[in-house]
Amino acid sequence: MTAYLLRRLGTSIIVLIGISIFVYLLLHAIYPSPARAVLGLKANNAQINAWNKQYGFSRPVIEQYLSYMNGLLHGNLGYSYADNQTVASLFAERLARSIYLSGISLLFAIIIALPLGIFQAAKRNSLGDSALTSAAFILYSMPVFALGLILIQVFALSFPLFNFEASQSTSIWTVIGDWHSMFLPVLTLTLITVALFSRYMRSSSIDVLAQDYIKVARAKGLPERLVLWRHLFRNASLPMVTLIGLSLPILLAGNLITEELFNYQGLGLLFYTSLQKVDYPVMLAYTLAGAVLVVVGNLVADIALTIADPRIRLA
Repeated sequence: MTAYLLRRLGTSIIVLIGISIFVYLLLHAIYPSPARAVLGLKANNAQINAWNKQYGFSRPVIEQYLSYMNGLLHGNLGYSYADNQTVASLFAERLARSIYLSGISLLFAIIIALPLGIFQAAKRNSLGDSALTSAAFILYSMPVFALGLILIQVFALSFPLFNFEASQSTSIWTVIGDWHSMFLPVLTLTLITVALFSRYMRSSSIDVLAQDYIKVARAKGLPERLVLWRHLFRNASLPMVTLIGLSLPILLAGNLITEELFNYQGLGLLFYTSLQKVDYPVMLAYTLAGAVLVVVGNLVADIALTIADPRIRLA
């Protein structure tokens, strides 16, 4: 176990370094210096060159990358010249709100999707299964922004039950308690995620139902409820462990669209506004955060899978 974790950790570090090099060089090629955005459109070439020299943007790109990585290892994510603030402080202001939106949506999706997938497998090809399958396909194929706009139109404008805008409070506790404003953003992410999870859970449950131990359990006369929850649920949920781990970066991407749509002050909206302002350091830090989530999600999923299924050994 320890040797496996060390190998995976080493591989993850190499992958993250490769991603950081690629993203840094790509963004540098598109936007080599924020001098024009800082000094304004009327700044001449001499002023731009002087600013680049003062802040190190005139150095070779490799030196700039190594300097950035050195700062990154010391907790320095860069400086946002557009907001006149460090990127770390910008992230710190919004991180808790994004974690809450992603976390609560993921939790609700798991609670709904797992029993829903089992129900569909147990009632395979029934009217209920067909209706739920159709709904899942519709939601899964629907862009996040389209679903959000439909929910706003129905539940905020046509029938004003909830607020069309997410909570604007800077306090995470106020945001958590403001369900009138947070219901639609959470519902948007939850429905998209449920559509994905329930399809996988249904397929996994159908495979498990065909196993011999399920037939033996039924032959013993066990009630169907016990067969489903005692013998099917745990084994059918194993593929979901990996899927949930891989969903972490997907939720980060979903947050970007959802937060912009509902004007929610999280990391996704920060990245969106940074794109408009061409705020290079914020875009770079957000992209690297997504890469870290991908690597961590894979590692956590592998470890969780071995805990859930003792038959699997890490080697």
